[in-house]
Amino acid sequence: MAAEREQRVLHLVVCAAPPASQIAELVRAAHDADWSVCVVPTPPAASWLDVRALEELTGHPVRTRPRRPDEPRLPQAKAVAVVPATFNTINKCAAGINDSPALGVVNEAIGLELPVVVAPYVKASLAAHPAFGRALRDLAAFGFTVLATNAIQPAEGQADFTWQPVLDALPAQ
Repeated sequence: MAAEREQRVLHLVVCAAPPASQIAELVRAAHDADWSVCVVPTPPAASWLDVRALEELTGHPVRTRPRRPDEPRLPQAKAVAVVPATFNTINKCAAGINDSPALGVVNEAIGLELPVVVAPYVKASLAAHPAFGRALRDLAAFGFTVLATNAIQPAEGQADFTWQPVLDALPAQ
C-alpha cells in the first residue's frame, strides 16, 4: 500500500484558519483513501501547526520555507488541495502571486495541469467582498474545483468544516 500511496501524492496547502488546527484529520482520511500527503502551509499557518507531528504522520518534510538547492524536492503531486482556503490565499492564487512555497505549489499546479481542489473558509464579511467572488470565478476558470464557501458568522466564531467534500473532489485514480 505504501508504494501505491507514493504514486498518488496529494500536496495539501494549509492556510491560517481555525480548521487548520485539525488538519491531521484530513491527512489521516487521505491516507485511508490511499493518498500520500505532503503538507505545505502558508507562512501564517506554519506557526499554528505541529510541524514535527505532521512530518511523522506524512513521512514527508513540511515545506514551511523555500527549498534550498541541496534539499530534496517533495514527491511529484497527482493533485493539490487548498484547505482551509483563506480570503488572502484565494485572492493571491487568482492573481498569480508566488510569494511562498504554498502559493508556488498552487501556481505550478496550473502549468502541470494537476487537479486542484479549493475549500474556502472565510468570514462572511470577506466573502461579500467583490474581489473574493471574482477570485473564485477565476480559479474555477483555471480548472480548479472550488467547493462551497464555509463562511464564518461573527457571532459564531467558527463554521462547521467537514473534510469529506475535499476527499470526494479529488481524482479517483
